[in-house]
Amino acid sequence: METTNFAEQIANGKNRTNVRCQFCNSFMLKAQEGSYREKEADIPLMQQKKDRTADTLNTEPLKHFWLVEDMMSFENIGFSHSIDGKKFLVCADCERGPVGYHELSTRHCYLALNRVVHKDV
Repeated sequence: METTNFAEQIANGKNRTNVRCQFCNSFMLKAQEGSYREKEADIPLMQQKKDRTADTLNTEPLKHFWLVEDMMSFENIGFSHSIDGKKFLVCADCERGPVGYHELSTRHCYLALNRVVHKDV
């Protein structure tokens, strides 16, 4: 469950700083490229529980995202297989994730604020 206050990461409705992978520090998105959106979405856990079956994913509800309308705006991002009209976003360098999702119907990407780090260096 999300509990972090992200207000310090938002400037004029956009990401104030660069967005990076929390594991390998890979540069994912430049400052001011994502627009803040609150949207409920169930995203698979980064580490799946051992009790899951092959047909199910353990998920968590997330609602704080950077909306990236053009996937070419990313500096470095990877995509998973399609599942229920979505492709999940992963770090292109270390392949950890998902850090968000790509909605196939709109072609918009949603990068979860609590699955990445916000820093310029």
